[in-house]
Amino acid sequence: MNKTWEKVFEYASSPLEGTMSRKLREGVSIQINEGKIYKKAVLFLGEEFVRITEEEEGQKINTYYDWTSISSIRTYSKTK
Repeated sequence: MNKTWEKVFEYASSPLEGTMSRKLREGVSIQINEGKIYKKAVLFLGEEFVRITEEEEGQKINTYYDWTSISSIRTYSKTK
């Protein structure tokens, strides 16, 4: 499923210039395993893990997911 999940992440984000990370596209939110909904986050798609970085109250928060533990990904976007 890694390739499928990778495609979903790529759909929901765009490359962050000068890095290997990706930022969520404008107006797109993402939810992994029915957990927290990330609205403004940066994704890093590593070989063995996915890291999601968000900023809250002046802090950077990193959440890590093992590729094998991802069972669902939900994307949210506005209709036109």
